Amino acid sequence: MDVATTLYPVAHRYTRLDARAVADARLVLCDLDGCLIAQGRPFAETADFVAACGDRLWIVSNASDSTARAMSRQLAGLGLAVPAARILLAGETMLEHLAHVENIRRARVFASAALIARAVELGIDPTADVPQAVLLCRDASVTVDTMGPILTQVGQGAPLWVSNEDLSHPGHDTRPVAETGALLAALRAIQPELEWRSLGKPDPMMLTMALTRSGVSAQDAVFVGDNVLTDGAAAAALNMPFVHIQRSIIQ
Repeated sequence: MDVATTLYPVAHRYTRLDARAVADARLVLCDLDGCLIAQGRPFAETADFVAACGDRLWIVSNASDSTARAMSRQLAGLGLAVPAARILLAGETMLEHLAHVENIRRARVFASAALIARAVELGIDPTADVPQAVLLCRDASVTVDTMGPILTQVGQGAPLWVSNEDLSHPGHDTRPVAETGALLAALRAIQPELEWRSLGKPDPMMLTMALTRSGVSAQDAVFVGDNVLTDGAAAAALNMPFVHIQRSIIQ
């Protein structure tokens, strides 16, 4: 018995998106990378799936290099109509939580230019010399040369927040595309006792936000994702039906 069946016996597995799998759900929560798109391009069946779901579709993604507004525009350019109000992304969600709940005003943000700009909009200084928190997102500028300074700042007392723990997501050729979790794994290789907090899946926070805003119960919704250890775990935490899109055997 494989890990998906062992951990999440309610999961249904498909090799591609299929609108029939979610036809009875009042709310369809769907992962982004590896499900709807990969490397900035939709999969062959994505447009039909999005159209069939209509306004039932919410994107709940561990993506941490864009904002909901920017992602909505990007998807529109691909012929996929999903308004920003129905897009929840881990990087932006983490920033909003830190600004509105944790009252963070000084941080060191390792992220894309779009998320750094979003931090500023939220009243967070993203380059503070004495940060209240260190934020790690999917950031191509993080290299072996920047990992030492990140760990130094954490060692000086700033808590580490990580947008998500995903190691990768499958690309169009099913080969893995590295994610934020790969950066976290590199930091942990240097400092095994490293502690951090993440609001990305498998934490069910973003799923709960979508349920609250839509007014739909978990039992009347379905989550569509490509990773059983993050997407599947988040759905299981809420007793929500889970549809597993297994385009690649590598997670």
